[in-house]
Parts: sequence; structure tokens; C-alpha cells
Amino acid sequence: MSEGGFSLELRQQSDFAFEVDFRDAALPPLHTDEPPPLGQGTGPNPARLLAAAVANCLAASLLFALRKFRNPAEPLRAVATLSMARNAQNRLRIARIGVDLHLGAPAHDLHALDRVLGQFEDFCIVTQSVRAGIPVDVRVIDAAGTVLKGADAAVAEPVPA
Repeated sequence: MSEGGFSLELRQQSDFAFEVDFRDAALPPLHTDEPPPLGQGTGPNPARLLAAAVANCLAASLLFALRKFRNPAEPLRAVATLSMARNAQNRLRIARIGVDLHLGAPAHDLHALDRVLGQFEDFCIVTQSVRAGIPVDVRVIDAAGTVLKGADAAVAEPVPA
């Protein structure tokens, strides 16, 4: 990504439905919408996009770090959970985002795993930016269901493929 940034454009399609133009010929427009009762729920809303951005950035950062040490940990899978709460003014806000990153290999098959787990989050620009205002909890779980990072490294139940 360029250090200079980028711009995109939203155009209202109807009610709370918008089309996002990324101003890049290689990227198709994205349709967004608010869930009922405001919108029709025909596309992701901003909160879902934020959760997806955090999870995607973390997964890509972890993948980059794993590949740096030639680790066969694919396919990766990320599950994001966003919690909402009301603030002191009774306005709905994003209270927390949790991301579980599932590796496609058991920990014992991976090289330099302590180093990978110790630094991959620092390179995720979205998560580190969001963390300035919203707590983001991250867990990394290997293919055997062992929690390698986060949540006190408790053992998770294996997740079916």
C-alpha cells in the first residue's frame, strides 16, 4: 500500500444503500446497506466492513510472517466477532472486536513460530489504527485446535474444516 494514501467515493443508490467506487479499474464497486429498519440489508454495513478489514489485515499480516520463514500454514481462516454497546450518551458504538486466526497446520510443523506470533500484529496497519479507539483481541489457533496466542493460550476445540 502506498504511504501517500488513497481516496474512494460513495454514491447513494437508494435510502441507506451506497455504492463504493474504489477509483481503481481493477476493483469492482462494492454495494453497502444498513440492516432493517433503516435499510434493506442488501449489503454489508460499515460495522461489518470494519470487522472484515481488521480480520483480513490480521490474516494477511500473519500469512506474510509465516511465509517469511517458509511455513506451510495454509489455508488460513479468520473469524471476526464484533460487540456493540451503548456509551454514556446511549449511542450505539463498537465496543470490541475479536479475531480468531486459524492456521492450516499444527504448531509443531512451523518454524520460528514464537517470532512470527510475537510480531505479526505490529505490521497490520488497520488493526493497529483501530486499536487507538477500540479494543481488538486476537487469538491464533493451529490446525490441531491449540490456542497458540491470546486468551491465555487456552486450548480451543478443533474446528471442522
